[in-house]
Amino acid sequence: MGYLFKYISEENNMAEGIRIDKWLWAVRAFKTRSQATEACKSGKVKIDDITVKPSREVKLNEEIIVQINYISRTLKVIGLLNNRVGAKLVAGFMEDLTPPEEYEKEKIKREINYEYRDRGLGRPTKKERRLIDRLKKSKF
Repeated sequence: MGYLFKYISEENNMAEGIRIDKWLWAVRAFKTRSQATEACKSGKVKIDDITVKPSREVKLNEEIIVQINYISRTLKVIGLLNNRVGAKLVAGFMEDLTPPEEYEKEKIKREINYEYRDRGLGRPTKKERRLIDRLKKSKF
């Protein structure tokens, strides 16, 4: 294993936990730690159906529900870590329990918001834009 990173395990003396905003950033649920902190502050992160503050410590085997964009991801803590790890190593620290329907919701939302316009037609007029907006809103 050519990677060196610090992680917290039950054997280490730091098994009590790690801040939830730091853990969410480290397992790549958010691109930046400040985004993870903001999500906690705005009530998009829950443990046991209770919104949590960014400073709450996460423990092993806890299930975290994170609202990201249109989907609600459910993550189970398998391991604790201090530093951000590569995408291939994330599976050793969390288990994604999100139902496939949630990912399907995101895919449908992306397809509905996709709009094709032939090259050379330019920007839509105000009338065309309003029509497009009405069509997009009618899908939901």
